[in-house]
Amino acid sequence: MDFNLLRALDVLLEEVSVTRAAYRLGLSISAMSRTLTRLRSATGDPLLVRAGRHLVPTPYALKIRENVHALTRDVRTILCPQQQEMNLKKLDRTFVLRANEGFLSVAAAPLVTAIMKGAPQVRLRFAPKPDKDALPLREGRIDLEIGVLGVSAPEIRTRLLFRDAFVGAARIGHSLFIDDDISVARYAACSHVAASRRGTFRGPVDDALEQLGYQRTVSVVVPGFPEALEIVRQSDLVTHVPRSCLAACSDSSAGIPGLRLFQLPVQTPEIAISAMWHPRFDADPAHQWLRDTVQAVCRQVFASCR
Repeated sequence: MDFNLLRALDVLLEEVSVTRAAYRLGLSISAMSRTLTRLRSATGDPLLVRAGRHLVPTPYALKIRENVHALTRDVRTILCPQQQEMNLKKLDRTFVLRANEGFLSVAAAPLVTAIMKGAPQVRLRFAPKPDKDALPLREGRIDLEIGVLGVSAPEIRTRLLFRDAFVGAARIGHSLFIDDDISVARYAACSHVAASRRGTFRGPVDDALEQLGYQRTVSVVVPGFPEALEIVRQSDLVTHVPRSCLAACSDSSAGIPGLRLFQLPVQTPEIAISAMWHPRFDADPAHQWLRDTVQAVCRQVFASCR
């Protein structure tokens, strides 16, 4: 029996696409199609059948999918050489991480401290994050990305780091604080500053306001949340930022002189911050240690955001 067929079957049943399976296995689409034909002959079942423009698994394929995955994992474990224990003190490697400025302003220092303490010869390079394109992960230009999931490639692995939420901000003495109960009407009547790397005037707050029959006026759009906070600190505009970008991730205005934070009068979707990497690093002990370290630091730094 050709055990390569088992691996191919596992990937086909996971991707339910000849094209994506071919990419993962480094084969041409025609070669992947021939492999599917061999698998159909070996199993006596069509496995994947056409439904419109897509493929869907047959009942037999659904029945065997979990067993095939387990068998593939076991075969790989048996046939792969046993890895030696990693010596972090001697690990000489450069890791490239991509995250936005808000995350780095709060987590970069404790993350560097944790990395240097565990593996003093490791080097870190923080790359800019202009978008959510998965191509740098696929091409190996970055080792780990941290942020909100975008339109990701199907093979990209993810791990939830923490959950975040928006909090409002305005200068102390703003008319919005005429009383502690900030109404939707008073909030919507204010002029707003929006933070958007893409320069868009609309966001989740606008969707939430429209559901209640309100609209707001966005007077200023800036690339990042720190700029938005500085503008509202010196004006009558208001803004909203993720709680994680505030120092110590608390409800107080410590570290932000002249600002008062408040709970938004509308419900906005929760923000899930994840770590993302290419599956080529799944079994890499050094990369596993990096992922675990990032998660541990996030749990400590963003404890009140979860």
